[in-house]
Amino acid sequence: MTTASALFDTARGELADVPKEGLGQYKRSRWRGERIVRVGAAWYIGVLLIADDAVFSVGEVLRAGDPGRRGYTAESARQRAALRLMAVRGGFGEGEVVHLGWQTIDVDAVDAGGASGPLALRDGVVSVRWAPGGGFQPLAGYLRERIDLLRP
Repeated sequence: MTTASALFDTARGELADVPKEGLGQYKRSRWRGERIVRVGAAWYIGVLLIADDAVFSVGEVLRAGDPGRRGYTAESARQRAALRLMAVRGGFGEGEVVHLGWQTIDVDAVDAGGASGPLALRDGVVSVRWAPGGGFQPLAGYLRERIDLLRP
């Protein structure tokens, strides 16, 4: 049986020449105010973020940027613009992809036969749930397909 750890180690090797995207986290200070700071980087693979030493489930994805002065018809658009600006204030470059709200996946628990985030061992096969209401598919095929899509 191939373990989740082995599959992710193989994926890291195949992704070595693919750029990573930033992992951000909210930070508030009295002097610098609210901002989103970089706490790491990972490859964005569907519902997964694969870092050098960990795997995360995807949360919210945005591009850092100063939206300028605009009128918003929806409060959600105003909030998203505020997040984009907080990422710039936290040190992300204009247009850089920022991942927020990601959750650590316990790969060891999956290897032991359990589940964590979108990963689970099902009938002896490490599988991934590709959408909240979707079914599971084998992780090996999922990673292969997603990595192939990143290649030019």
